[in-house]
Amino acid sequence: MPEYRIIDADCHVVEPPHIWERWLPKQYLDRAPKLIKDEAGGDAWSFGPDVPIMKIGLVATPGMRFEDMKWAGYTYDTVRKGCWDGAARLEDMDFDGVDAEFIYPSQRTMMHFMREEKDRDFHRAGIRAYNDFMAQEFCAANPQRLFFLAQMPNLGTDECITELRRCREMGARGCIITSWPAGNDDLGPEDEPFFAAAQELGMPVSIHINIQRKRSQRGVLEGPAAIGSMALSGMLAFPPIMCELIMTGLFDRLPELKIIGVETEVGWIPEALEQVDNFYWRNRTHTGVEIKHLPSHYFHQNFLCTFITDRTGVKNRYEIGVENMAWSSDYPHHGCDWPYSRKVINDMMDGVAADERHAILAGNMIRLYGLDGSYVG
Repeated sequence: MPEYRIIDADCHVVEPPHIWERWLPKQYLDRAPKLIKDEAGGDAWSFGPDVPIMKIGLVATPGMRFEDMKWAGYTYDTVRKGCWDGAARLEDMDFDGVDAEFIYPSQRTMMHFMREEKDRDFHRAGIRAYNDFMAQEFCAANPQRLFFLAQMPNLGTDECITELRRCREMGARGCIITSWPAGNDDLGPEDEPFFAAAQELGMPVSIHINIQRKRSQRGVLEGPAAIGSMALSGMLAFPPIMCELIMTGLFDRLPELKIIGVETEVGWIPEALEQVDNFYWRNRTHTGVEIKHLPSHYFHQNFLCTFITDRTGVKNRYEIGVENMAWSSDYPHHGCDWPYSRKVINDMMDGVAADERHAILAGNMIRLYGLDGSYVG
């Protein structure tokens, strides 16, 4: 059997046109996202009045020239079927030289359901529909190569634990949280039972760039500001979340819990750890922060961060921790280099020792998620 050599630590799906009709209970279809046309005749998802539509252009770009990337005008008939179909995704992976993928949902779509606070049944049904689609349709094409990360609802800690256990039984290897499990703006003791359950089940908890907080919701940036926002979002948004998790002492109580910072890049990590250690020593007494080790200890023990293109990070891999980083493609979003992932990897990892290269490209994910070293093709 073939061995895992390249594992994509972060990629996505575009919702297929049939997802809600097939997986969402019939009583909720009138409130499900609707497929409509954008201003250029492309396909887009509508979430109801007064909510910006979700065009599929920049989230379905494999094989496109940079000059052709745009939000509007693309349809399900003009983009690659691998964006939403598991069997077609496997073909695209073979062409790109990728052995396995860990797959995340569209947060724009998930927020359509998670923003619904009054109708908990609708909220729950939408999250379950996505997770069922991934487990029973998309990843069923080859569960040893396609791994879905279960989306957690925003209905409180108990609901998160229930969905976590349900998805584990369906084959989920880990999960993604969009908000803190209890639904509060700040991490607190009420969140801990969820993280304890994740540790018990051996399911790493992913945070895709950011945590949604009611006090800081804002619209999507457009124009020149959008480039800076997209380029720097991970390294700006994730470090405070990392520190919040560390400074609460969560890892002193749950030392085996693993957190994945997704699409954060990694080049910023050595400087961040140096500064956080420094300011911890200076401020631990008056802030009342009591943890057993330096903050950097917990990063190396409990965190892994993913990167797409990060030459700085690869050069500084010893300060980051070779075991604390993993390559990803972001397929099918516009950050991906399909079908040239192998070329990008080789250029970025020129001079990296073979064992370190294997760890970053596959070994760390094998260890983190408890995979066998080989798979059925």
